[in-house]
Amino acid sequence: NKGLEVIEARWLFNIPIDRISVLIHPEAIVHSMVEFLDGAILAQLAVPDMKLPILYALSFPDRLHSNSFDMDLGRMGRLSFHQPNVKKFPCLSLAFDTWRKGNSYPAVLNAANEEAVKAYLRGKINFTHIPRVIERALTAHKVVKKPELIDVIYADNWAREEAARVIERL
Repeated sequence: NKGLEVIEARWLFNIPIDRISVLIHPEAIVHSMVEFLDGAILAQLAVPDMKLPILYALSFPDRLHSNSFDMDLGRMGRLSFHQPNVKKFPCLSLAFDTWRKGNSYPAVLNAANEEAVKAYLRGKINFTHIPRVIERALTAHKVVKKPELIDVIYADNWAREEAARVIERL
């Protein structure tokens, strides 16, 4: 998920991929941070509950008052951060590598990831198999340079089929 969010942030904010970093934040209170040219950092903090972004999406551009998401920073204690261990989070490396390769690779990454997660949720594969499914689909993919929409759709469909083949062999 974080790897896909990196690719998303790159496109949404037109930031070079090498200027985007990921930190592990166990408390899950800080959802994003932006560092400005002067070194100041602006962070978006909220309770770790998907109902909040859903509320915002449904009420955009307004913000609705809600007592459900009050956060007591004094009671929370400290906020901690550390660098991700790429051995523990291999999908993050796959996402950065995929972005650097570009072309049709991101479509394959996304589709293979969706199929692997679906298989995991259905109990067909272990959680640790997800990066293996994605990596095998990326390795088998025949890149399309400067893909058009039809190429992206084809890559998506192909990656789903390839992921299904990989899942069956696991």
